[in-house]
Amino acid sequence: MDIAQQTNDAFRDDEQSGDHLEKQKIQKAKKSMMWFAMVSMSMTFAGLTSAYVVSKSRVDWLTDFTFPTAFIISSVVIVLSSITFSLAKKAILKGDRKQTMLMLLLTLGLGVAFVWLQFSGFSDIISQGYFFTGSESNVTTSFIYIVVIAHMAHLIGGLIVLLVVIYNHYKQKYKVGQTLGLELGAMYWHFVDFLWLYLFFFFYFFR
Repeated sequence: MDIAQQTNDAFRDDEQSGDHLEKQKIQKAKKSMMWFAMVSMSMTFAGLTSAYVVSKSRVDWLTDFTFPTAFIISSVVIVLSSITFSLAKKAILKGDRKQTMLMLLLTLGLGVAFVWLQFSGFSDIISQGYFFTGSESNVTTSFIYIVVIAHMAHLIGGLIVLLVVIYNHYKQKYKVGQTLGLELGAMYWHFVDFLWLYLFFFFYFFR
């Protein structure tokens, strides 16, 4: 009887070990796919900013417009959102569900504030007399508009991912040792945040 029990225990341990290895493979594959997606998106924005640099040689290129203060504030906001998302990840690893939810909701609020500040920055540029489309538009502001809108589309995608993460957390799908969805969401969010900081400093110093 003891031998049979030991044999069953051994089979169970092997099965659990196999499940653990399979789970690790799936997690690694999904993270690799996320990295591939982020690299692909980075190449898109690298192409856009390269075109921006080339276009600076045009005679109608603007150099005297004031960079919107809202864009500067939004940069601070998006850095704070990365911090809160990181704190959410740390909280779930400690098993603190309440703190995790609080940090996720703060991240969502900061993300929405970022989008609002982006539109506020557009309004500021228009108030200076520079338009993005139409006969009164300029190639400089049109470039800024295209790149910022493209980034904002990725950030809105991030907000949707964040809403899914919040919903899954509410449904108690995340716990210590089972945080893949939250980790992938955090990876994408940090990427979008870093991407904006790159664009911000690029536009600020290469006007």
